[in-house]
Amino acid sequence: DLCAGPHVETTGNINRKAIELESVAGAYWRGDEKRAMLQRIYGTAWENEEQLMAYLHFKEEAKRRDHRRIGQDLDLFSIQDEAGGGLVFWHPKGAIVRHIIEDTWKKIHINRGYDMLYTPHVAKADLWKISGHLDFYKENMFDQMDIEDEQYQLRPMNCPYHILVYKRKLHSYRDFPIRVAELGTVYRYELSGSLHGLFRVRGFTQDDAHIFCLEDQIKDEIRGVLDLTEEILLQFGFSRYEVNLSTRPEKAVGDDEIWEKATCALKDALDDKGWSYQVDEGGGAFYGPKIDLKIEDALGRKWQCSTIQVNLTLPELLQVDFNLPQRFDITYVDADQERKRPIMIHRAVLGSLERFFGVLIEHYAGDFPLWLSPVQVRVLPVTDTQLEYCNNVARELKRNGIRAEVWHGERLPKLIRNAEKQKTPLMAVVGAKEVEMQTVTVRSRFSGELGTLEVDSFISRIKDACENRTSL
Repeated sequence: DLCAGPHVETTGNINRKAIELESVAGAYWRGDEKRAMLQRIYGTAWENEEQLMAYLHFKEEAKRRDHRRIGQDLDLFSIQDEAGGGLVFWHPKGAIVRHIIEDTWKKIHINRGYDMLYTPHVAKADLWKISGHLDFYKENMFDQMDIEDEQYQLRPMNCPYHILVYKRKLHSYRDFPIRVAELGTVYRYELSGSLHGLFRVRGFTQDDAHIFCLEDQIKDEIRGVLDLTEEILLQFGFSRYEVNLSTRPEKAVGDDEIWEKATCALKDALDDKGWSYQVDEGGGAFYGPKIDLKIEDALGRKWQCSTIQVNLTLPELLQVDFNLPQRFDITYVDADQERKRPIMIHRAVLGSLERFFGVLIEHYAGDFPLWLSPVQVRVLPVTDTQLEYCNNVARELKRNGIRAEVWHGERLPKLIRNAEKQKTPLMAVVGAKEVEMQTVTVRSRFSGELGTLEVDSFISRIKDACENRTSL
C-alpha cells in the first residue's frame, strides 16, 4: 500500500459509475532512474457520477488552458532542444507581455520607495560559501567554472549580491529602512524529468527584493509588503489568496526574543491587513518566520508564485532573516554610536516571471485583457486597395502607444477568423466607406460590434480602457 488514502474496504464499495481510468505511463520505481521501469496506471474515483463529471470537466478545461499549448499556438515562448531543457526563449509577443509585467512591477516599487538594482549572473564560489548555499543548497546549483585559477558560480539566488551592495558603505540607524529590488535572473539545476513548461525551469527571473530595517520597523515594513503585493496582483486580475504564517522550527538561529518579536510583527501586519490566514507551527525557515501566499486562478487552482528560500519545495512571499546578516557581518551605527546588526526581510511578489507568465496564460486561457494583450488591434482591409490607409491607421495607433498590426492578403472573413484564433482583443475593419470617411469599423472580442468610429475617438477609447483595466 503506497497510498495515503482515503481507502475503502473492497473495490466493491467503489461506485462503478464514478470511476475513470485515465492514462498509462512509464515510471521508475521510487523515482530512481537506475531502477526498473514500471507501468503506471492513472485513474480517479468519486462518490457519485456528478462529482466525476465535474472533475472531468475541470480536467478538460485545465487542458484547454495549458500554457504550453497556448504558448505555442499564440507564438509566445519556446524551449529549444538545441539550447537545452528548462531554458526559456521569449518570442516577440511573449516578450511584450513580459515588458508590461516588468514595467508595472518597477513603477509600483519605485513609487513605494524601493531602489532598483542590477547585479551579475556569476560570482566567485567563495561568496556562496559565506552565504551557506554551498553547504545547504549545492544539489540545486550548477557546477562551478574555473576562470584564471578561481572558481565561479552561476547564481541560484540574489540575496548575497544585495548584501554586498548594502556593505559598500557604513550605514546609520537614520538610513533605515533600506529597500532594494531587482528582476534578477538565477540558475538552478533541475532533473530533466522534473521540468515542466514555464512552471519548472533551469533559468528564471525572480522579482527579488530585500528590506534592511530595525526591529521596531518590522511590522510597518511587512504591512507595506502586503499592501504592495495586493496592489500588484490586483493589476493582473488576482484578488483571492490563501495565506499561511510559518513559525519557528525546532532547529533555528537567533534567540527566542527576536523570534517572538518577528512572529508577532507578521501576525500584527496580517491582522491589520484584514487577511485571514492559517498558522503553520514550526514551518518557518531556520533563519526566520515567513508568510506564504498562493493566488487563486479562474479555475480555483492555487498557485505559489514566490520562490525565495533554501528549500525549493516550500517557497514564500516574505521572510525575516536573522542568518545572512550574521554570516556577512553586516552592521549599522545606532544612536549610541554602537555597531548593531539590522533585520533583513526577503520578499517576492510574482516569484519567477516565467512561472507567473504561465499562470497568467492559464488564468486567462491566453485571452489577455486589452491592456496586457501583446497585440491590441489588428487593422484589416476589405481589399488591398485600402492597404495604404490601414498602414496610416496602424502608424497613428502605434504613435499613441497602442500595439497594432495590419493583416491583409486574405478574404476578410478569414482575416477576422485568424484574428479571433490569435485572441486579438480589437479588430479595425477598413473598406472603401471607411477610407472615404476617415474612420474604422470596430469589432471587440469581448463586446462584439462597436460600430464605426473616427480614428481619434478609437484611440481615446482604447487609452481609457487600458488606464482603467477594462475592455472596449
